[in-house]
Amino acid sequence: MELTGKTILITGINGLIGRRAAELAMQRGMKVRGLDITSVQLDAEVVTGSVTDPIAAEKACRDADIVLHTAAIVWEEGDMNEFLHVNVGGTINMAKTAKDAGVRCFVNLSSVMVYGYTYPDHVTEDGPFYQGNNPYCKTKLEAERHVMALNSPPRFGVINIRPSDVYGPRSLVWVVRPLHTMQQRKFFLIDGGRNVMNHLYVDNLIDAIFLAIEQEAYGETFNITDGYETTWREYATRLAQIGRLPHSLPSLPSFLIKSLIKLKLVDGSITPALINTMTRPHAYSIEKARIQLGYQPKISLDEGMQRTAEWLQTENIFTPTWSSKLKNFSHSVSK
Repeated sequence: MELTGKTILITGINGLIGRRAAELAMQRGMKVRGLDITSVQLDAEVVTGSVTDPIAAEKACRDADIVLHTAAIVWEEGDMNEFLHVNVGGTINMAKTAKDAGVRCFVNLSSVMVYGYTYPDHVTEDGPFYQGNNPYCKTKLEAERHVMALNSPPRFGVINIRPSDVYGPRSLVWVVRPLHTMQQRKFFLIDGGRNVMNHLYVDNLIDAIFLAIEQEAYGETFNITDGYETTWREYATRLAQIGRLPHSLPSLPSFLIKSLIKLKLVDGSITPALINTMTRPHAYSIEKARIQLGYQPKISLDEGMQRTAEWLQTENIFTPTWSSKLKNFSHSVSK
């Protein structure tokens, strides 16, 4: 599909991925529309509403050629019913509405967390998949299966994208949150920081999404990462450096941290799911995206960190405003 001149609807347009996708889509000559629960100041039409609202979804999908569905609750844990309502119900609502509205392409932004926390090294898109009850992992996998069942090209094509840990300017989860905990002296490496941080610079993700749309990779699912096997120690040390914070980071064994959590002797924001997320030992395979899409991550970790550092120099993240954004993150990015 030729992207120039096409209308793309981006759900969750006020989030990290949605906003950057809008910026890059405009640079490609695309017409951008957004759907978000919050009012957004962008050079684009934005429908204010929830992805779970059929009326808002219908209004947003009208005359769109492509839907990029980024809206979701993405926190490590929380109320299962709320995750089901937004991550599954909202995704189904958007996909069915898009199909009825004549949208040609629906890109569902899923997550590598569909594999859970323990998976084979360089796991492929075929799994094995998560079998537990973590609400984020479980609902992302369930949403994938529901939207793929609607795939019926050429009238309506569905693509599932599974990004890893997306960082860059405005990243709350992998930039602002760890820098806040470092500044408060609450950050620590787990098990010496030897586990893999599967980082993905936001522009690399969006490049992969556009490649999949252009090549009409309907009915396909792709893992997307930066292709590195960076340790948590290296990533966190680099982050501390660009945040101009001490980068001699303490370390604790994971079993001890989990014991302290049970005894409620650590900050309440540190949860077992967060520890599990930060102790994933392996990388994900991106060979399918390389071969079928020609995906090649263009932004290296060095360049990604430099761009993030430049943003940090213009944005004071150690303010009550950013603290509030972190506190409300699980709600503000999604519905």
